[in-house]
Amino acid sequence: MSVEGAEPLLRAPGPPAPDAGAGPAAPEMLRRAIDEHARVVYRLALSIVRDPALADDVVQETLIKAWRAAPLDDEGRVPRAWMTKVARNTAISLLRSRREDPYADDRLPDRPSGLTVARAVEGRAALGDLRGALDRLDADARTLIVLREIDGMSYEDIAAAMDLPLSTVKTRLFRARQSLKQALEEWQ
Repeated sequence: MSVEGAEPLLRAPGPPAPDAGAGPAAPEMLRRAIDEHARVVYRLALSIVRDPALADDVVQETLIKAWRAAPLDDEGRVPRAWMTKVARNTAISLLRSRREDPYADDRLPDRPSGLTVARAVEGRAALGDLRGALDRLDADARTLIVLREIDGMSYEDIAAAMDLPLSTVKTRLFRARQSLKQALEEWQ
């Protein structure tokens, strides 16, 4: 998701965030939230809903919630832990309301241009293996892997985002890594 794709959202009428004040501060806060958090929120949403279109919906809904009700830090920024917590809850709520199978096989991405057919087949096989290994993890373990390994969030921020004690985050992340390692041993 890019800032350009969010331009209509920036001009949408609605109440300003309570802490952002009225007027120009609200669109500025939203623009900053998009710049700082949209990619993280998208990756997190995609790891949960497993559908790019649904992940886009989660990003948009999360940003609307941030615009309306986000707590702001001293610099007027939305805290990353708050944003990821809202994104996670929004993605789970969306899945519950849709009751669809977000893991359908027809959701694999198209072959990137410039690759040979053999390389594309190998890449698809590797992607399939990784996807299969991630699918065997429970939703929380998958979320932990995405937040820590892909988005680089601190353990403390992950604990705040998932409403878990720090020690539980560390333990579950260790177990999730071990499960992935075992599932992907054939890659080595």
